[in-house]
Order: sequence, then structure tokens, then C-alpha cells
Amino acid sequence: MSRIGKKPVQVPAGITATVDGQKVTAKGPKGELVFVANDEISLKLENNAVVVTPLTQTKDARSKWGMSRTMIENIFKGVKDGFERKLEINGVGYRASLQGKNLQLALGFSHDVVYEPPQGITIAVPKPTEIIVTGINKQQVGQVAAEIREYRGPEPYKGKGVKYAEERIVRKEGKKK
Repeated sequence: MSRIGKKPVQVPAGITATVDGQKVTAKGPKGELVFVANDEISLKLENNAVVVTPLTQTKDARSKWGMSRTMIENIFKGVKDGFERKLEINGVGYRASLQGKNLQLALGFSHDVVYEPPQGITIAVPKPTEIIVTGINKQQVGQVAAEIREYRGPEPYKGKGVKYAEERIVRKEGKKK
């Protein structure tokens, strides 16, 4: 039994949720998101909460049960509050700036890296060494942050590169004489 899947997803105040077969639509102050559940899952809207149940007790259906509930909870949180991911840049001469909507990164290459964010994602640069990625889709925010980090990931000797704000870099000892 899925411990997460058993709990109904409460619809927060200020959000309109509709269930149409396998499709859950959430409209809120930040926008609108849709989640389409797998055919092995049934969805019902009862008492201002979405109830997720597996249609069969197969391993496949049970594995999608908790994930479907979490996805529905994420679309509710996204249209109400949104998601954000913070990145930090460490290194001499490494910095970020905005060119219109595009992110321009100086990461020690012979050229600047220009990243164009997809639609629905906003990038802010409060300091030259800090990047904040925001949006309503949790998966998309995480994907954009991972793509930015991928340009120059943190290296273990000096810690230079782009890292998540909450990430801890395991440092290695340098050469010995």
C-alpha cells in the first residue's frame, strides 16, 4: 500500500480544480496546469479534495499511485505559489548577468555562454554570483536549473563552477610534495 497515495490531495483556497476522467486541471493566481494520470489510476473529486486510487493491485498500478498523487499536489502548489531554484557561482571571474530575458554566463571559457529560458520560466540575477530560476512547473524549473549547472559544474578541488545553493561539494585534497 502506498502511504503517500492513500492521502487525498486537498485543493488549497484560491485554486479551482476540475477532474475530467484521467485529467486534473488546476487554475490559480500564477496560471493553469494540467496533469493526465495513467489509465491504471482512478481520480475523483470529493469534499474539495482529489482522491487517487489504483484500479488494480498490480505492481505497475501501485507504483504509479503515489507518483500521481504527488504530481497533482505539485500542480496545486505550482499554480498557487510557484517553484524556485537558486544557483550559486564560485570562481574568479565567473559571473552571470541578464540580457533581456536571456542569461549570460562568464564561466572561464573563451566566450560567454548565453542561455535562453523556455516559456513559463523566469530567471533573476540579484547578484553577479547568484541565479534564481522561478516558474509554476516543478519539473521545468528543475530541468532549467540543471541545464545551467551543466555548463560548468562544481569541481572537487577548488569548488569552482555553478552549484545549487543547498548543494554541498565534497572537496578533495590536492597534490602532495
